[in-house]
Amino acid sequence: MNVTELLADLQSRQDETAARAAELRARIEELAADLTETEARLTDLTTTRKIIAEVTPAGTEAEPPETTTTYQAIVNAFNQHPDQAFRARELHELLGMPTHETSVNITRSRLGRLTRQGFLTQPQQGHYQKRT
Repeated sequence: MNVTELLADLQSRQDETAARAAELRARIEELAADLTETEARLTDLTTTRKIIAEVTPAGTEAEPPETTTTYQAIVNAFNQHPDQAFRARELHELLGMPTHETSVNITRSRLGRLTRQGFLTQPQQGHYQKRT
């Protein structure tokens, strides 16, 4: 490689690096603008929360959170019947949940997740039982 080729190669690398630096500077400017906007939103939310807390009469509390989630109800059912295998629809009937297909399909998904997490086993397809 002669000096001319070396200088041309260096110029090319310099141009590429300068272009990359310009791209990074532009991204930094975008991120700085996003950060400023997000911090302003955070300040607004903090102020709103404080104002609501100030104007809320003392002694009033928010509604208590739901005591059991659907997952907890399912787990409780399996804990109460550890040796019994359930189909999703049977579980819905036991728990008094709606038995329409969409709701049962969601429960099938939940049962699959509990199986993957190791809480349940599948002794046969479509049947779920507590892992012992």
